[in-house]
Amino acid sequence: MSKVVNIVTLGCSKNKVDSEFLGASLFKHGFAVNHDSEQKSDIVIINTCGFIGDAKEESVDTILSYARLRKRKKISKLIVMGCLSQRYKKELQDEIHEVDDFFGVNDLAKISEMLASEMQPEETVVCNTNRILSNASHYAYLKISEGCDRSCSFCAIPLIRGGHVSRSIDSLVEEARMLAQMGVKELVLIAQELTYYGLDIYKKRSISELIQRLSDVEGIEWIRLQYAYPHGFPESLMDAIAGNPKICKYIDLPLQHINSRILRSMNRQVDRDQTSKLVADLRNKIPGLAFRTTFIVGYPGETEEEFEELVEFVKETRFDRMGVFSYSEEEGTAAFSLEDTVPQEVKQARLERLMEIQQNISLEINVARIGTTEKVLIDKLEGDFYVGRTQFDSPEVDNEVLIAADEPLQIGQFYQVKIIDADHFDLYGRINENHPI
Repeated sequence: MSKVVNIVTLGCSKNKVDSEFLGASLFKHGFAVNHDSEQKSDIVIINTCGFIGDAKEESVDTILSYARLRKRKKISKLIVMGCLSQRYKKELQDEIHEVDDFFGVNDLAKISEMLASEMQPEETVVCNTNRILSNASHYAYLKISEGCDRSCSFCAIPLIRGGHVSRSIDSLVEEARMLAQMGVKELVLIAQELTYYGLDIYKKRSISELIQRLSDVEGIEWIRLQYAYPHGFPESLMDAIAGNPKICKYIDLPLQHINSRILRSMNRQVDRDQTSKLVADLRNKIPGLAFRTTFIVGYPGETEEEFEELVEFVKETRFDRMGVFSYSEEEGTAAFSLEDTVPQEVKQARLERLMEIQQNISLEINVARIGTTEKVLIDKLEGDFYVGRTQFDSPEVDNEVLIAADEPLQIGQFYQVKIIDADHFDLYGRINENHPI
């Protein structure tokens, strides 16, 4: 019987992609592979996140919970990989002795080779994919680059994952074809910064050319963009989103703040006026665009007046989707040397106030969609409802469309759905015609 490996993935979708590549490699070596499974396993690999304080705490707690299983011999091997392990390997080794080995973010091949040599699994098997998806098989994340060349004062990602390295267009198109053959209909493009793509290997921003090539892949119906950057946003990308029906009218563009002093301290390379102009240009050039962003509150020195400026900007701009983080000190970053002057309770209060404002905005936007008919991709059946998404909703983070399960629907298929009701973060619909489109 094959040794069973459970890969537990924490953090962002970029980690998820790494875990999926590792899973396929282990499968080829003869291991049975599960993702985030509660079933009994011989080996557990934890892919950690080390981005902000809360994520690091979750990673440590997860390691400790599996370390207890390792100590009781409920699992035969425990491996820790990813961002936290990359950054704090020695500290983790000194404190958590039940872990058999620690690996960094670029050590996927080492993990696979080590397990194959030590565990003597079944004979290698033929596998026609380089990834074993950890989510539903009709959508997949496509990581187009690694690392980041930016130097945002609050961010440790360049310290963990290094500088920006783009993958070639040809390799990404080939991976997209492979995913389409597996049944994937939606590609979610991810990177630390999508809009920087190609500058290192093609000497120009090449994201527009890439998504055009990807849209030619047979079977791919939606292409979604996550993690753009405001400085140097290419106008050609606006044209591509507006003009290509396969590219979702959706952009995920973290703005982080609106006050010019704070943006300058964050080293975001844009000020308030430039940020406001970019938001207006995107909305003017891409009618119907769903705009997702994130903000940081409680950055060192953020005054009440600067926070109120952000509050008014959020009220006026009315983002379709929004997330908020409270500032977290990160060793080695430029902001780490700044005095963290905002008390934690104030950070939390500011976060909750912004999210309450966004909740009301989201409700108003959703109510306005009642009576419209949307193309919806069905993700799953949950209780009495089929759960799907429109082109304006990214998996795992955005709104969902709940459809009463009067008749069977096919998971992973598109349907025309009439929106009949709405709440703050969900829409309710009924099928116009009970057959896929």
